[in-house]
Amino acid sequence: MSSGLIAVRAMLLLFCLWPLYSLASDAIRDRMEAIHQRFPVTALGEPLLALDALPEFYSHREYTLAWSRTEDRDALLEAIRAAERHGLIPSDYHYSLLATFAARTPDDLGPEARVDLDLLLTDSLLLLTSHLLHGKVNRESLEAEWTANRHAQRIDEIASQALETQQIPTLVDRLAPPQNGYQQLLKAREFLQSLQPIPWEPIVDGPTIRPGMTDHRLPLIRQRLIAMGDLMPTISLEEQVIERHYSDRLVAAVTRFQDRHGLDTDGLIGRRTLDSLNITPQEKLAQLDANLERWRWLPEELGDTHIIVNIAGFELRMIRAGEEILKTRVIVGQPYRQTPLFSDRIRYLVFNPTWTVPRTIMTEDQLPTIRRDPDYLQKLDFTVYRGWGADRERVDPDTIDWWLFSENNFPFQLVQEPGPHNALGRVKFMFPNEHDIYLHDTPARSLFSRSERTFSSGCIRVEDSFRLASLLLEGQDNWSREQINRTISSRELTKVYLKEPVPVHLEYWTTWVDSDGKRHFRNDIYGRNPRLIARLTEKPRTLAPDQARTD
Repeated sequence: MSSGLIAVRAMLLLFCLWPLYSLASDAIRDRMEAIHQRFPVTALGEPLLALDALPEFYSHREYTLAWSRTEDRDALLEAIRAAERHGLIPSDYHYSLLATFAARTPDDLGPEARVDLDLLLTDSLLLLTSHLLHGKVNRESLEAEWTANRHAQRIDEIASQALETQQIPTLVDRLAPPQNGYQQLLKAREFLQSLQPIPWEPIVDGPTIRPGMTDHRLPLIRQRLIAMGDLMPTISLEEQVIERHYSDRLVAAVTRFQDRHGLDTDGLIGRRTLDSLNITPQEKLAQLDANLERWRWLPEELGDTHIIVNIAGFELRMIRAGEEILKTRVIVGQPYRQTPLFSDRIRYLVFNPTWTVPRTIMTEDQLPTIRRDPDYLQKLDFTVYRGWGADRERVDPDTIDWWLFSENNFPFQLVQEPGPHNALGRVKFMFPNEHDIYLHDTPARSLFSRSERTFSSGCIRVEDSFRLASLLLEGQDNWSREQINRTISSRELTKVYLKEPVPVHLEYWTTWVDSDGKRHFRNDIYGRNPRLIARLTEKPRTLAPDQARTD
């Protein structure tokens, strides 16, 4: 067949199909206009959800159909199935309805159904892209995001590129967080999935089981520890005979379990250890999914050198070029003065800081203490001022009748001078923020030995603060450890700015995998998991007609 005849036939085919494409384009344009007006829009009976990104997507392609290739449609279905491994729910992305059309081509459908299918496929792609990149739940409001309105333009571009370059098969792996912490959680999720069929009979409460004792609950405890990987299975006759005996081997397994769950590693099987042993794989899976979501909230780039504080794990880690160079314990805010979650940059250090006591702490904590112990202020090197700013006036605390003042009538400011008693210790790490939160040293060293460390008023106390200071100041103006020690010994307030501010991320992970591959679970100290889990399992919400725009 001549090339001229082929060209003529192509033109005839285009001429015949042009009314179809024109009708499809008009239909898509009308739907996008309805979305702009914030009217509920459905496709094949299901609501469209990516209300901000959908119009952008189709506008850039001049409202033409996007899903003519069977391979692309099949790849999207596979991507939705793969997203379940990340704790996302396939039904959120129209999976069941799209799967019913898997064996049909657009040519099998009428013009209206073809447009509907195209819109539904695009809606699924955009929403999945948004949830993988930024999370399903808004970090600030803790509301599920169904409109794909965060970074909508970028979501549109990424989805368009994936479709145009046939990269949908790799979509999930490319968009999910690449950090090792997230990837290790995916492996832990697979392990928890494997435990789902195992019966998880509750271990009854009773007296604390101590090493060497015999107890009827030990066979079930042994099975539980084997299932979770803390105890290697054994088939020896001796183990079968003495399985009700709390042997050294079983004590070691219990201690490993306690370490992974943030319990005192004393080998005693008491109430808290039993409670942790009774947490089902289903409950742990939901907890793990909540922490996968928290990973998706993080910035895509954490920083070549960065610090992560896990509030729920009471731990600070400093990472440089992918390697952990510091891990140290921290103390965080009490449940009624919770440490907030955010990312910022450490910009400078203060050696020998003073501590200006926040008003809430002055009136709620310090005032009752001063009333009980008149010498408290002098013993801990506090200076008292009447008023604030340049007009404040130093006052002798012995001349003040502290019983005359209250939370609503407290005209004083308390400032603790540098020294060994200072509540901030010898160094603080500053990343100025609206919460007035920072990292700092502390003289209260004994508290770091506690398994749960919620003792601060919101700021984060760092156990190995001098090591952290040394690492931050490496290679900067001869700030060696010796220079740091000399500066501290001087008791003079000294501020040192970093040449390169270091990112710091305050996070709340109740589940993680450490560098040795151990799966860790922690108590939800601030009670944040239930609401997040509820939002992650929430069904998509449609836009009500009364939410239509009036502008």
